[in-house]
Amino acid sequence: MSKFLHTMLRVTSIEKTLRFFSLIGFKEISRRDNDAGRFTLIFLAAEGDYNQALKTKAPLIELTYNWDESGYDGGRNFGHLAISVDNIYETCERLIENEIPINRPPRDGRMAFIKTPDNISIELLQSGQALQIMEPWSSMPNIDSW
Repeated sequence: MSKFLHTMLRVTSIEKTLRFFSLIGFKEISRRDNDAGRFTLIFLAAEGDYNQALKTKAPLIELTYNWDESGYDGGRNFGHLAISVDNIYETCERLIENEIPINRPPRDGRMAFIKTPDNISIELLQSGQALQIMEPWSSMPNIDSW
């Protein structure tokens, strides 16, 4: 089973972006500043999803504001889609069996990245707690970008 979690967008202005999304009925669910990484994450939910999103943290739009970024090119302002899966190792194994590369393997038992045929990043997140760290995943290298 899978569940849609969020879509991540990189933004150059928090204020302008929040105003834009408020005009189409989105509300802020949470905000977190990361001083070490120099970024801010803001999660938004549509009015119709707001109560559910408060409980389940989905479906959301994740706004990522990188403090030192001066602009994006080549579509890098769109980040990724996030989907939870029941077993990240089984999901990744099924993808590999179908010749889908794992760009960022689930070394932590929790998160992996893959790409669509059109090069759109998909974040796979283990539903619930992370699985026990194990091989071959824990030593598998990243492939390309994610």
